[in-house]
Amino acid sequence: MSIFAELIISIALIVSGIFGFVGSYGLIKLKDSIQRLHAPTKATTLGVGGVLIASMVFFHFEKGHISIHELLITLFLFLTAPITANFIAKTYMARNIKEDELPPSTSSYGWSVYDDPPGTEEDQTRLL
Repeated sequence: MSIFAELIISIALIVSGIFGFVGSYGLIKLKDSIQRLHAPTKATTLGVGGVLIASMVFFHFEKGHISIHELLITLFLFLTAPITANFIAKTYMARNIKEDELPPSTSSYGWSVYDDPPGTEEDQTRLL
């Protein structure tokens, strides 16, 4: 394996290790659940993603092909981690924050709590 490949793999592992450490530290030190949510989601996305990318680069230079399994895991991780964090944040808001404590919403649905806009009940009954 060339020195260039080893350098890329080493940099990817070091960067992902730093993100993992910072995310773990943030999970321990931050006070609120919403603050705690931010650190690990970024750390898992970038930390684990970096390890998987380093592994793909290693197998590309060692065996001559990219592992499709690792590529699919990386794509799945990059797509699902932000969506999961969004769902957890909305659930926290719905359970722990009163609607009048939030700033005004420009949407007719409000903040993370589903409220039918005025007049839609009649429209929904008409559709049935």
